[in-house]
Amino acid sequence: MKEINKLSCRHSFTGTLLELAREDKDIVAVTSDATGSATLGDFVKALPEQFVEVGIAEQNSVGVAAGLASCGKKPFIFGPACFYVARSLEQVKVDMAYSQMPVKIFGVSGGVAYSQLGATHHSLHDIAVLRTFPGMEVYLPCDYWETRQLCKALVNRNKPAYIRVGRNAVPDVYDDENFGFELGKAKTLREGNDITLVGCGETVAHCVEAADQLAKKGIKARVLAYHSLKPFDKEALIKAAQETGAVVTAEEHSVYGGLGGICAEILAQECPTKMRILGVPNENVIHAKPQEVFHYYGFDYEGIMKAAEDLLK
Repeated sequence: MKEINKLSCRHSFTGTLLELAREDKDIVAVTSDATGSATLGDFVKALPEQFVEVGIAEQNSVGVAAGLASCGKKPFIFGPACFYVARSLEQVKVDMAYSQMPVKIFGVSGGVAYSQLGATHHSLHDIAVLRTFPGMEVYLPCDYWETRQLCKALVNRNKPAYIRVGRNAVPDVYDDENFGFELGKAKTLREGNDITLVGCGETVAHCVEAADQLAKKGIKARVLAYHSLKPFDKEALIKAAQETGAVVTAEEHSVYGGLGGICAEILAQECPTKMRILGVPNENVIHAKPQEVFHYYGFDYEGIMKAAEDLLK
């Protein structure tokens, strides 16, 4: 894998939003006592009049943000992913999705990023739940640079959306922000006709590493990177499935209803293909560091390699 960026995806998003907010006074950051964990310190110092602190009240923050959006503001909510797709789910469903208020939730420390805090702080159901809400968009950028481009693309987008990132800095997938980002479109990071590896968020880097290692064994794997789970670029998936005949998906999410579920739903109807879905099984996650969790459940690069080789036997 490439080197880990010095800054996390949290820093990327809040830093980019601050740049944009200096020029656009309609941008407002809303948080529920998460200024530190969301890396909003610089934003608060620079633009206190564009910042709203509601305290530990996630449900209320969604209502406040929806109200701001109804008045023409561009609100971004910042807080732990685990709470915004559990505690405030009704408000997200009604105040954002049903009402089509262009509020953006930036869920930090998603997946298993909170590590040993345990199941109460994991968010492994967010993709599955939120993609069922009509009009709701769901995004998982893979690195610092893609997070930056995603922020720029969403700031003026008139749709409710959920963006999930982890906590710590991650390896760069792209060299810089000039990699040809297109909102809602998958990126082909490696070419190959033997098998397709599909990732989103932090698993993209693992898919790339798996493909590079498989190449040393003579297996040419295609890698599809999805920053957008809804809308979903099904054309890229179908094309890859038709040309490779085998698909492995890897995600920091339950194996139910996430990236793997999306791909299975599409392929079952459009292009039946043998596949494997890698992620967290329907059980409470072990208490371990994030990368240990990735390895234990087999959605790190080694697990992806094994699944690919097994599928090709």
